[in-house]
Amino acid sequence: MESKMKIIGGVPLRGSIEAQGAKNATLPVMAAAILLKDQKLSISRVPDLLDVNTMADLLRSLGASVTFSGHEMEISVPGEISWETPSDLVRKMRASSLVLGPLLARCGRAVMPLPGGCSIGSRPIDLHLKGLTRMGATIELVHGAVHATTKGLVGSRIYLDFPSVGATENLMMAAVFARGETVLENTAREPEIFNLVEALRSMGASIEADGTGVIRISGVDTLHSASSRIIPDRIEICTYLLAGVATGGEVTVTDIIPNHIDSLLAKLEEAGATLKVEDSRVTVYPGERIKSVSLKTLPYPGFPTDLQPQIMTALCLAEGTSVIQESVFQSRFLHVSELNKMGAKIDIQSNSAVITGVERFTGADVVATDLRAGAALVIAGLAAGDTTMVYHLGHICRGYEAMEEKLLRLGARVQVISTEKEDGKGGPSFPGPSC
Repeated sequence: MESKMKIIGGVPLRGSIEAQGAKNATLPVMAAAILLKDQKLSISRVPDLLDVNTMADLLRSLGASVTFSGHEMEISVPGEISWETPSDLVRKMRASSLVLGPLLARCGRAVMPLPGGCSIGSRPIDLHLKGLTRMGATIELVHGAVHATTKGLVGSRIYLDFPSVGATENLMMAAVFARGETVLENTAREPEIFNLVEALRSMGASIEADGTGVIRISGVDTLHSASSRIIPDRIEICTYLLAGVATGGEVTVTDIIPNHIDSLLAKLEEAGATLKVEDSRVTVYPGERIKSVSLKTLPYPGFPTDLQPQIMTALCLAEGTSVIQESVFQSRFLHVSELNKMGAKIDIQSNSAVITGVERFTGADVVATDLRAGAALVIAGLAAGDTTMVYHLGHICRGYEAMEEKLLRLGARVQVISTEKEDGKGGPSFPGPSC
C-alpha cells in the first residue's frame, strides 16, 4: 500500500514539538544485541519507524525476541542464534549491514545479501569487508551475498580510507570479542557512534573513544544484560527548524542536544535567521528573508549530507545565490527536479547545486525519491502558497516518526492519504508507524 501527503501550504508553523530518538543511533544499538548470549538489552527512547521495525524483524529472524511498547524496547537473545540473514529483510535497508560484524564475532560466520535502501548513489560496504578481513575473516561474494567466516577474530590496527559511520560501527562491534586490542583510525565521529560506544560499554565491552577519530577496543570473553538510551535525532530536529524558517514561523524543538546541530545553527546565523538556543531546546523565529549562504557536506562535525536536501529547500527562498557542494554521496540531488517543478531555480554543476533564490514555491505533485529528499519536498509544500501532493511517502516514514501529527501540532494543513482510501477502498492512512 502506497501513501502520499496532501499539503495546503502558506501557513507559518508555530508551536513546540519534542525530538524523537535518533534512527541512526537506534539501529546499531539494536544490532549490538546480537553479541549477547542468554541476556537482554533494554533500549529507551526508541522511535517508532519503519527502519526500526525492519531491524526488529531481522533480529527476530535470527532467533532473538524483540518487544516494543511505547518508546521502550527489550531484546532477548538466546544461547543459539542463526547466522544467515533473510534477503527480503536485508534488502529493505542499508543499515542491515550492521548485523554482519556482530554475527561474525558471535557465531564465527555470517551470510548476508548485499543490503538495499535509499537511491542516493554508491554506498558500498567495501570498508566493512576490508576491516573484517584485517581482523582475520575470510570474505567471499557468492550470488550477490557476503559469506564471511573466521576461526576467531584477532585485534588489528585498521585505518579507514573514509570515516564511514557504518564501517566504524560494524568493526567496533566485531572487535568486542576479538583476541587482543583493535585500533580503529580515521573513524567516524558522529554522535551516533558514541551512543553505540556507551551501549557496548554498558554491556561490558572495553572501549576507549575520545572523539579524536581513534577508537581502541580490547577484546572480552562475554557481555551481560544492560540498558541503553537513544540520543535525540539531530536530522529530525533540523528538519523541523528548517520548516519553521521556510514558512516564516516560530518553531521550538525540545529535548535536544544543541552541540549536535552546531553546523546547521552556524549556517542559519550566517543566513540571518533569528534563533534562540537554550540548554535542551532551540527556537527559530519569524524575521526578514534569509540571505544566501554556501556550504559543503562533510563527515561530522561538518555539515551533514542527510540535511543537504532540507537546507537546499530553505535556501531556495533566500535572497541571492547559494551554492551547495555535495562531497559525501553520489546522486543526492534527485530532489532538485522536483523542487524546480515547484518554482525553484536550481542548476546542477557536477557535484554542486547553484540555487538562485525565488520569492515563493508553487504547489505541485512531486515524488520522494529517498528519505531526506522526501522531507525536503514536505518543507517546500509547507512553504508553497497552494496545494502540494508528495508521493512515495514510505521513504519519509523510514526516518520521521508521526510527521503528520507533529506538523498538525505546529498548525500545518496536512493529510496522509493511502491509495486504497483514495480509490474508495478504505483502510488506514499508512501501514505500521504513522508519518
